[in-house]
Amino acid sequence: MKKLLFIPAMLFSVCFSFGQKQFSGWLASFNTFKTGKHTSIHSDIQLRSTDKLEHVQTLLLRVGLNLHLNKKFIVTAGYAYIHNQRKAGNLTGYVGEHRIWQQAVYNHKIERLIVAHRFRLEERFIPKIEVENNELNKTGNMYAGRFRYFVRNIFPLRKYKTVFAKGAFATLQNEVFLNVGNKNAVNGKAFDQNRLLLAAGYRLSSSLDMEAGYMNQYIQGRADAFTNNHIVQLAMYLRL
Repeated sequence: MKKLLFIPAMLFSVCFSFGQKQFSGWLASFNTFKTGKHTSIHSDIQLRSTDKLEHVQTLLLRVGLNLHLNKKFIVTAGYAYIHNQRKAGNLTGYVGEHRIWQQAVYNHKIERLIVAHRFRLEERFIPKIEVENNELNKTGNMYAGRFRYFVRNIFPLRKYKTVFAKGAFATLQNEVFLNVGNKNAVNGKAFDQNRLLLAAGYRLSSSLDMEAGYMNQYIQGRADAFTNNHIVQLAMYLRL
């Protein structure tokens, strides 16, 4: 029964069967580089495809400075650049979104289960676009704030004493996104999206995990429109 306690955010997630459906692939590398006794650098690089894996939809580059307050609690501040495909009428082009972000991560264990809670704030500068000379042009930025809560649960498939250093594991993860500033710049609503991930992985060493899984991304659009995105995700977690 205790193992059910790690699901505080799972109740938010439902694999919706209606709305616009998409199928895409995500590649991700999540990296931590230790720089001192209480500091490290966070970076992640992600490539995301359009529907049916036809084109690159998004290139995401994120970097931040971690401050390790203790073994369980980490705070971070950083910057992200998102090179994203946008459409206007029949035209398609790529424009960049800039973000400043801050987060706090709390790690703990429930018996052999490894749990991470992440609370992230994002200050987003979303590009305004217009069609000119049959091209998409950026004319400025709109500010929008967003809050994200993420819970990640790693269940090693074999017992370990104090540190899970090597072996197979299963992952159950959920993240909910809420708009908290200038909602009209996005979908006009407080709720933005939800991501549920079910994955299997292997810890090759204490510094490297490889993982593959299925993610269901529910995106709320304007009015009553929404998208249900079925994603195959391949990810690497590097800790040096």
